Amino acid sequence: MTAHSPPSPEQALADFSPGLPFAVALSGGADSVAMVLACTKRWPGQVRAVHIHHGLQSAAEDFESHCQSVCAQLGVPLAVRRVQANNASGQSPEDAARQARYKALSEAVHTEWPEVRDVVLAQHADDQVETLLIALSRGAGLPGLASMPAHWHRQGLIWHRPWLSVPGAALREWLQSQGQAWIEDPSNSDQKFTRNRIRFQVLPALAEALPAFRDTFARSAAHAAQAQEVLNEVAAQDLAVVGVPPRIQALQQLSRARQALVLRHWLRQNHVTTPSTAQMNELLGQIEACTTRGHRLQLKVGLGFIERAGEYLTWHSA
Repeated sequence: MTAHSPPSPEQALADFSPGLPFAVALSGGADSVAMVLACTKRWPGQVRAVHIHHGLQSAAEDFESHCQSVCAQLGVPLAVRRVQANNASGQSPEDAARQARYKALSEAVHTEWPEVRDVVLAQHADDQVETLLIALSRGAGLPGLASMPAHWHRQGLIWHRPWLSVPGAALREWLQSQGQAWIEDPSNSDQKFTRNRIRFQVLPALAEALPAFRDTFARSAAHAAQAQEVLNEVAAQDLAVVGVPPRIQALQQLSRARQALVLRHWLRQNHVTTPSTAQMNELLGQIEACTTRGHRLQLKVGLGFIERAGEYLTWHSA
């Protein structure tokens, strides 16, 4: 497959082998409707669908109704869950909605179909490029530049994105060829959102200047993901040495870069929070200054605070 001829939706599923049966996250938009339709064609009787009703816009009821219609037409069992995503202090509404969505998806699958272990999401090549460009615009490190993984484990399930090499336009063209309708999210055209500005202003310019950008950007994201895997292994090894909670003196034996690496790993793995660059720099400076028993330390980090407790660092939520 050349860079100028990306795979069709059906071709991209040809190399995909989920455990059967499996569930598809169905929003009612073009991408997820295409996923349910294509999966049903390939694995008839093996597809389940989950729709998350956020209630964030007036079109939410239309999305739910359309999902019910599509699933009835295809003979696909559908579970609907309603969520209210309230963002915590320091957390973006988008992140809160994403966390609530994954939690509701997991709960629905475990409850409705205990035999299901695989969940399929419909993000595509344009979504991946947008994610990478947003990460670059925010000065992200390797985890951000790695963008969206094609496979990962979370909450007892295996999650898949088999269409990360398929352009969004190809999905809509395929849906139209199948005579299948979808609901267009009104917020998708609102350019006050960074992702939409990238979609409407940046991607067309990239397509003209760098025709193979989807392939090459995806390759860069994959390289970043591979490098991050190595760093995760190093961080896990260092954390085993410094301990949980981390011992300050053991941290001080590491280089500043490895201190940052192991601290981010500790916070992510044990407290599901991520410090900003400024917070991490301040924390590293405080750790360096911890040369006496009387040195106190309390810093806002992620969604909580890091404090010194004797020879250790502890974290608690705000």
